Amino acid sequence: MKKIIAVLIGVMTLTVQAQAQTTGVPATTNIPGQKYPQILPDNRVVFRVKAPDARKLQIDLMKKYDMVKDTSGFWTVTTEPVGEGFHYYSLIADGIAICDPASQTFYGMGRMASGIDIPDKDMDYYQPKNVAHGQVRSVNYYSDMTKAWRRANVYTPAGYDENPKKRYPVLYLQHGSGEDETGWPTQGKMDMILDNLIAENKATPMIVVMERGYATDPTKPVSTTGGMTPNVFPELLVKEVIPMIDKSFRTLTDRDNRAMAGLSMGGFQTFQTTMTNLDKFAYIGGFSGAGRLQPGADVKQLYDGALADADAFNKKMKVVYVSIGTKEPERMYAGVKGFHEALDKAGIKHVYYESPGTLHEWQTWRRSLRQYASLIFKK
Repeated sequence: MKKIIAVLIGVMTLTVQAQAQTTGVPATTNIPGQKYPQILPDNRVVFRVKAPDARKLQIDLMKKYDMVKDTSGFWTVTTEPVGEGFHYYSLIADGIAICDPASQTFYGMGRMASGIDIPDKDMDYYQPKNVAHGQVRSVNYYSDMTKAWRRANVYTPAGYDENPKKRYPVLYLQHGSGEDETGWPTQGKMDMILDNLIAENKATPMIVVMERGYATDPTKPVSTTGGMTPNVFPELLVKEVIPMIDKSFRTLTDRDNRAMAGLSMGGFQTFQTTMTNLDKFAYIGGFSGAGRLQPGADVKQLYDGALADADAFNKKMKVVYVSIGTKEPERMYAGVKGFHEALDKAGIKHVYYESPGTLHEWQTWRRSLRQYASLIFKK
């Protein structure tokens, strides 16, 4: 009898363990009320879509997975384990990439796409907490340079409206290629990161401005070679965005209270903008994107020789920050690390950070913002 009971207990235990391995929780990025996609304990993801008339469905989440249809018209697939953090994905219906109707949509990949946030062991810093919260405000303005209406998202810290005499330093924070001004407050969770840092006295209360990193001057020639028309965003930021923000918000307008940072394309734009306007910025941050340094080139020759005199540059700049994910594409990783090493060799003081285990993705950039925001505007 004891042997039979032991066997039964063992079977029950295995059954419970099997159920635990196959029971998922709805992703936080799902449309409210939708049970799928579901994230399993081992970070595999279960997708389920009803499309009785479709001939073929796939999920494209870093790799393509074929879905299988049952007799009721539901298509299902379970992926391999997915890395922690935010990832764009698409539902491919009969060869056409579309958004999953059960998921929230995000502007990335140059279009609207579905997204899924895989829980991170170190995610506490970008979660909403019972602390004072700032606001992300949408600001529309007309650009004389582009002859078009533009929009900026502007974060104001907690208490901004309660004290009308207080002025704040400003961080200009840029997105990457294929994204826009919604990236940082939506995918990047920048408001939660700043709210939590400020509440813990780890960051100075600041205004954060997020603009669309593309701008075309209609008076300049259009490319006739099939290449991209020149992007005048760095010029637009200095000549129009900064004056507009200083006029519309209570900012501290000297260079010691102005920073810029960006991810990927936004990181390259940051160095392009700040290094040619050192009279306007005292803090520079490039996340997975920094100065463009060709192999064998001398970093001291970049930006009209701005880095030639290391002592003078170090005295002028308060923080120069460069970061990269350890699992990013080889060319990207080598380029950013190479720029860091060139700065070291030239005697340029800077902070270098490698995000462990992350790709060219929002988890790398959330971690980088957390560090960078805690370094700037310190007295």
